[in-house]
Amino acid sequence: MNSLTIRTDPCQLDFLALGALVHRLDPGVVPFRKARSFDVHVSGGEYNVAANLADCFGLRTGIATAMVKYGIGELVQTRVRETGVTPFYKWFEHDGVRGPNIATVYSDRGHGVRAPVVFYNRANEAGALLKPGDFDWSAIFAGGVRWFHSGGIFAALSETTAELILEGMHAAKEHGAVRSFDLNYRAKLWKAAGGLERAQQVLRRIVSHVDALIGNEEDLQHGLGIPGPDVASRSKLDPDTFFQMIDRVVGEFPNIQLVATTLREVHSTNRHDWAAVLWLQGRKFVSPTCHLDVLDRIGGGDGFASGFIYGLLVGRSAEEALRLGWAHGALLTTYHGDVTMARLEEVEALAKGVSARVQR
Repeated sequence: MNSLTIRTDPCQLDFLALGALVHRLDPGVVPFRKARSFDVHVSGGEYNVAANLADCFGLRTGIATAMVKYGIGELVQTRVRETGVTPFYKWFEHDGVRGPNIATVYSDRGHGVRAPVVFYNRANEAGALLKPGDFDWSAIFAGGVRWFHSGGIFAALSETTAELILEGMHAAKEHGAVRSFDLNYRAKLWKAAGGLERAQQVLRRIVSHVDALIGNEEDLQHGLGIPGPDVASRSKLDPDTFFQMIDRVVGEFPNIQLVATTLREVHSTNRHDWAAVLWLQGRKFVSPTCHLDVLDRIGGGDGFASGFIYGLLVGRSAEEALRLGWAHGALLTTYHGDVTMARLEEVEALAKGVSARVQR
């Protein structure tokens, strides 16, 4: 089995993500059909990890993505600059009427027994137009990149985005970067992109070229077609259920050195139990379980991924890295928006078990 080797020599970027930027309209607890105002969050399943690693954890990160020359594009660029992420943009001209556009995600927060509702407008999306050849990987990787990351949301946008991910994975391997992929299976996106069968064809092809995989039980079952144990009568926090599936994943994809995910038991929209698990080259690790009072659950999984990747990049033990991911993902659910507002000291404290008593 190959080892998960993380570069320790000086590199221009600690982390590089490939994915689409979106803007999310958030009316809070009000359903969209009754909304009169909303907040605007800049997001993206792949970008969020880069933003968290830069803003909270102080790493040098980048995003390879599409950008459109119009007002929404300017808004998104400003937010990217604020988080400290270095952009590598493929530029598109807006025609003033139809696009191409920065996609819009609509997501209310729900409350109590009312679940959050998410829907999209990804028509004529610039991100979906990205294709192999749009980025000069040799130039981007020339200064050194330690970790390269993409995900299933970007893969679902078009046939060319999946091919671009593979191109990026090949470049990352050539330049010695760890390659990670977050399955992030979204049924609504894949339904519009050819359905479950196509999702599995695309995602299985990509996963055969990565070192580290992030994905929960649903991601593994639907995204990769990996059969799971009967869990109807078992807690969603049972790590053994997930480890059984991991054994099947690495049996089919021996290139995988690492699999990690969050475990979440949802009691109501605002009350969750939260844990995380890690399989690293045959070793198994489980985080503590905590009770979350959730303000906004969007981005919690990306928060986990970024804290966990940070731990590995700075040389923490596997158990410490898992706890950092678990702690940061938990904290992220206490903020509005998709990216972090946490400070590293707060993440470290929660990872060590510090309580939520007032700090005086």
